[in-house]
Amino acid sequence: MATLLLPFNCPKTTLSDPNSLNLFTNINYFHKQKFQLISPKLATINCKSTTTSSLTPTFIYHTKLALEEEEEDEIQQQQHCKQVEEEEEEECQEAHKFYQDERPLREIWREINGSNNWEGLLDPMNPHLRNEIIRYGEFAQACYDAFDFDPHSKYCGTCKYHGPEFFDKLEMGERGYEVTRYLYATSNINLPNFFHKKGIRRVWSQHANWMGYIAVTTDPEEIKRLGRRDILIAWRGTVTYLEWIHDLKDILHPAHFKDDPSIKIESGFYDLYTEKEEKCKFCSFSAREQILAEMKRLLEMYSGEELSITITGHSLGAALALISANDIAEMKVNVVDDGGSIKEVPISVFSFSGPRVGNLKFKERCDELGVKVLRVINVHDKVPTVPGIFTNEKFQFQKYLEENMSFPWSYAHVGVELALDHTHSPFLKSTPDFTCAHNLEAHLHLVDGYHGEGKRFCLVNKRDIALVNKSCDFLRHDFDVPPNWRQDENKGMVRNTDGRLVLPERPKMEAHPPDTAHHLAKVLKRVTSSLKPT
Repeated sequence: MATLLLPFNCPKTTLSDPNSLNLFTNINYFHKQKFQLISPKLATINCKSTTTSSLTPTFIYHTKLALEEEEEDEIQQQQHCKQVEEEEEEECQEAHKFYQDERPLREIWREINGSNNWEGLLDPMNPHLRNEIIRYGEFAQACYDAFDFDPHSKYCGTCKYHGPEFFDKLEMGERGYEVTRYLYATSNINLPNFFHKKGIRRVWSQHANWMGYIAVTTDPEEIKRLGRRDILIAWRGTVTYLEWIHDLKDILHPAHFKDDPSIKIESGFYDLYTEKEEKCKFCSFSAREQILAEMKRLLEMYSGEELSITITGHSLGAALALISANDIAEMKVNVVDDGGSIKEVPISVFSFSGPRVGNLKFKERCDELGVKVLRVINVHDKVPTVPGIFTNEKFQFQKYLEENMSFPWSYAHVGVELALDHTHSPFLKSTPDFTCAHNLEAHLHLVDGYHGEGKRFCLVNKRDIALVNKSCDFLRHDFDVPPNWRQDENKGMVRNTDGRLVLPERPKMEAHPPDTAHHLAKVLKRVTSSLKPT
């Protein structure tokens, strides 16, 4: 850089620190004076003052070459940045081209949903699989975006949107799915930090919390693209905090989905899935009963078609996704009569940042039942490490401990793991906030840029990075995306006919379809008859 020096013939002017000079406030003064800009190079140009042309010596201006060098450096820097961008873009295009799968999804959907346990699809990442992971992750994210967790609202703990408008309100109307029912669970269980408490007395329910939804593909074009009609279950996880993990007691409870007491799951998860409250119309059926009844109804309605059951969830929702998948298979709800022949509708789970759910026997039983589970995790997230101490699914000593010593804290993960690392993304910052590493939108961002182990992170689908900061502060600040930006306008307040701002009344919520008990009875009757000796 050139250094500005004061003119030699101006003794009254002093400057202790030339670098601190404010050129903008002193520009008029220096315009009338002789000055020097000393350059590292000895190139000079002679100048004369516009107001004191008779003064000597002439202006010595050692800047021409320096300015040229600076311009050249700037041009080189711009060229370098452009080259880096072009290389990254070229690498992304090459990666996308290399991993391109020309087969349509409708021909390979079983493989994408785990029929071969995703062998050869994760490294390198198959583009169809990447898209499906993100798609089902967004269905799980919809549970968060639609959930009312405002403790000052009388609707706290509910879904903000009426079933028929659910996907349209979330700008997901083009997905081709329709919600068939909502899922509720009682909050009278031993997971107090999971449920959102109401801060006012006049509330919709003292016992229930909205837990997710069941939807089915109805758009003919989407059914054609997928190659089947998909029945979707999406479970809600935790909204803003992770205190619920401290409620886990490391107590394994017999699942009771099969007459084998050695198959166990964490007691809090079991209670959440099976408990009900007869006095509450939303919890008069347990979450389990709601799932089984609706699955039975939908599978009968669409019998004869190509079907799939896909279950997704994040955090505690991932645990419920796995439990419900095991239950549906164990109760043989997915075994249907297809024109005189019996077939099993495949069950797949796409879980995100889920905790361990059950013991090694539970894992082995899921494998026996053919439940396919893909677990997407961030290696820096702590939730997948709880509960339990002895946790290596391939560790034979763990099996010995379970079979001979019955340790209550022996847990095992189920399925295939896709391990991601948020430090590989150049868009994310380093932060001590461990909830960022657990964030679902961050997981979907990592999936979009993942190509395989050891391969460079590069966003293929160009998924909007602003989504990462929807409910956290994880993006680098130079992207100028505010943290926790998603909120309803005026927190949902609107003006009534009197001009007052109020929370609007919502449509009456249906607790359960009137035929729930009927279809549940069918499930239980079938299981009872299958247990009778022939």
